[in-house]
Amino acid sequence: MQNWKQNLSSFTHKKAHEEPTSPNERSQNPLASDLDKNINAIRNVFGEDADLIVRNFRMYGMYHAAILLFSSLVDQEQVHEHVLKPLMSAPSELSAIPEQRKDLPDFIWNTTVQVTQGNRTPDLNALPAFLLEGSVVLLVEGMDQALYFNLRKIEHRSIEQPQTEQIIRGSREGFIENLEANLSLLRYRLQTPDFRVTTAPLGARTRSQVAVCYIEGIVDPALVKKVMKRLSMINTDSILDSGYIEQFIEDNPLSPFPQVQPTERPDRSAAALLEGRVVILVDGSPFSLIAPALFSQFFQTMDDYTERFIVGSLIRIIRLIALIFSLFFPALYVSVISFNPELLPTEFAVAISGGRAGVPFPAVLEVLIMEVFMEVLREATIRLPQMIGGALSIVGVLVIGQAAVSAGLASPTTVVIVAITTIGSFATPSYNAAISSRMLRFPLIILAGCFGLYGVMLGTIVIVNHLLFLESFGVPYMTPYVPTKWRDLKDSLIRVPLWWMRRRPSFLNSPDPTRLAHDLPTTYLDQIFKETGEPDEQQPPDNNNPSSDSNR
Repeated sequence: MQNWKQNLSSFTHKKAHEEPTSPNERSQNPLASDLDKNINAIRNVFGEDADLIVRNFRMYGMYHAAILLFSSLVDQEQVHEHVLKPLMSAPSELSAIPEQRKDLPDFIWNTTVQVTQGNRTPDLNALPAFLLEGSVVLLVEGMDQALYFNLRKIEHRSIEQPQTEQIIRGSREGFIENLEANLSLLRYRLQTPDFRVTTAPLGARTRSQVAVCYIEGIVDPALVKKVMKRLSMINTDSILDSGYIEQFIEDNPLSPFPQVQPTERPDRSAAALLEGRVVILVDGSPFSLIAPALFSQFFQTMDDYTERFIVGSLIRIIRLIALIFSLFFPALYVSVISFNPELLPTEFAVAISGGRAGVPFPAVLEVLIMEVFMEVLREATIRLPQMIGGALSIVGVLVIGQAAVSAGLASPTTVVIVAITTIGSFATPSYNAAISSRMLRFPLIILAGCFGLYGVMLGTIVIVNHLLFLESFGVPYMTPYVPTKWRDLKDSLIRVPLWWMRRRPSFLNSPDPTRLAHDLPTTYLDQIFKETGEPDEQQPPDNNNPSSDSNR
């Protein structure tokens, strides 16, 4: 207790006399020739009570030296075996040790330490950042440069199946929070020397490593430049997840529709890279960002490509129907019940009217109450532990739904309508796209309650115009529908066979637009006919070849 009182007194006194300094305002400060002075300067940056480890020793038995590290960030076994042990041992030929201190960094790097990543710097102010990145810093008495070796080791969870993008057929691997592991998952799938990764820290205080990935020769260089320019304009103190970056680099951040696609799947990211897109990874986030992202992408999954094209196309159409249900069905129900009941068959209108006989609210208020209940139930199910989340959803849907009908708060038809729209919103593969459709449902219901079908039409026109106005990194959001790209319609609402998709999407302006080597489907069909013994009508007989069948 007494120690904590002293710590509190020291902390209060220090804060009262120090001047706040932003990380961006720290200027360059050359290393001093005094080893203890350099160590004390670094200690002052982190505070006296920090978990910084300083190990003093005598290098080669001749020089006073010290290594500095955070034990929680580095692999201590490698530090002992490949840094500390070789430095404390005298080299086989003592005469090889340079006499000049300025030659020591080269000698240490080339003959002593057994580390693959590292560098040197004369700037004392740069050393705290390297320590926080997981490097080991070596300081030597009288040496005007410090060496740092990257021996970072962070405990992380194992690679597991993605939780937000489940598929039936395909890879079970998902990104995790470790950037190196995520890059290895991409390199495992893209074993080409053209795969490029550019990394740099982002965030003045978090200095989170951000990686921009693309395939040179496939991606449009202007797109890479645009992505890097937007990243370079981010000036914030913290980047804790890829969602932070997404909100900074979107074309229209006020829109409810996502313009950058987050994904947990490495195979989906690899497929995007092979189309000519750019993938952004953030250290500490299990989601990558794909740019540009268009409206049609958010309703596609990897199952669409691993199954036959007929099945994939049918499932895509079903997802679109589910989207229309989730977005317009409650609003149409309110408008028809409140303003135009004559549009319904007489028996059905009488049944609905009988079900609503005991409900004291107008239809619009009834639907809004049930929609809010479902959103609350959905949010509670997500936040609860997985073991009881499923039980709560069953209780919420069955018990509360039935109880609401019995209590006269809602009619059975309204419960059915809200249930169908909720299930339809879950059919959307992308979580953020599904949230957008759910949020837009509320203004449509209010417009339907105020103006009937005219209100639904007005809301639809506003949404469609907004979608036509949007862009993602310069690409119209509704491409390939508007503007119409006939070639890209092969992979939009329906998907044609893979061997028919010869070219990459035209709106990405890839320098290498062709991804199939031959002129398909002609060549592909010719091969099938040859294997089945059918005559090849595409190949003319060779009159100059004596072995040709036509010349025998």
